[in-house]
Amino acid sequence: MEGSAIRRIWQMAAGMKDPINFSIGAPDFSPPEPLKQGALEAVANDCSTYTVTQGLPELREKLAGRVGEEFGWSDPSVLVTCGLSGALTLALLGTMNAGDDVLVVDPFFVSYRQLVRVFGGRPVYVDTYPDFRLTGEALEAAVTAKSKLLLLNSPANPTGAVYSEAELREVADVARRHNLLVLSDDIYQEFCYEGRAANIADYYENVIVMRAFSKTYGAPGWRVGYVAAPDHLAKVVDAMATVQQYTFVCAPHPFQRALLAADACDVSEHIAAYRRKRDAVYEGLKDDFELTRPEGAFYAFVKAPGADAMAFVERAIKANVLIIPGGTFSQRDTHFRLSYATSDEQIEEGVARLRGLARG
Repeated sequence: MEGSAIRRIWQMAAGMKDPINFSIGAPDFSPPEPLKQGALEAVANDCSTYTVTQGLPELREKLAGRVGEEFGWSDPSVLVTCGLSGALTLALLGTMNAGDDVLVVDPFFVSYRQLVRVFGGRPVYVDTYPDFRLTGEALEAAVTAKSKLLLLNSPANPTGAVYSEAELREVADVARRHNLLVLSDDIYQEFCYEGRAANIADYYENVIVMRAFSKTYGAPGWRVGYVAAPDHLAKVVDAMATVQQYTFVCAPHPFQRALLAADACDVSEHIAAYRRKRDAVYEGLKDDFELTRPEGAFYAFVKAPGADAMAFVERAIKANVLIIPGGTFSQRDTHFRLSYATSDEQIEEGVARLRGLARG
């Protein structure tokens, strides 16, 4: 298991003087006031005990109502987790046996490759270069006799790709043909800049949806997420809850209680600001770099000059700009990831420095 290059480069920022930090994928805004007030009240009211493993019943009821209405599920199963990372860990441990093949869309979130390996599975990559679109044909070509799971992330980290309804229908057809279980990582679902993001659960029945409050509400340190699944997959969610009993135990109690107020929080202003930041990054880089316009999340995945990401990252660090080499997220190391979850001023200055490096 390899250490995360994201964390390594992020830690470098602590020893640098005023770096332009495009490395870390964390929102640059604070949680809404109702959530902060709810957390303060929860602490003041001594909500410091364990909750039941599955999560606060009232929070689970809210979440079940939300996903049930969204996907037309009559009695969804919900498990509150320690963030999306907790959800992913439980989903893999609760569904995957040693020797199973797991289909991973390349580029991918860093944890996918590492967790599949450490839990005894084999990642099988579905290449989506150069435009990062997932097709049924590419997925079909990657399926093996041992394929059990498909890890899907849309809007995607690191590319910012958002899969269309037509693309997800193709994916659903392949998944149904091979009886795959789809783990849908929806953590960036609100960060979609061209309308609502389509979801694989709209078109396929064997889906476990994994979500979290971290990005949407600017609260990554609160570590609260959840999984939801239709009623015919209830036993799978029960298995994940059993694993949680022996690992995370439960998500943090005061923050579960605070997030009961999430429905009252409007984050549309932040989403609009990130759309503007996306435009500034894309317009600023497109004349000097090869890149696909991101449609969601808060990342751009940019082809490095000479298709040597590590070499370009090292040059960028010398210019006091922190970006992540693409090999962290891919079988290739031809691109770099830039997170635009930062101030407009940092984006303007950082883009100017990267353009200068590209022009030599």
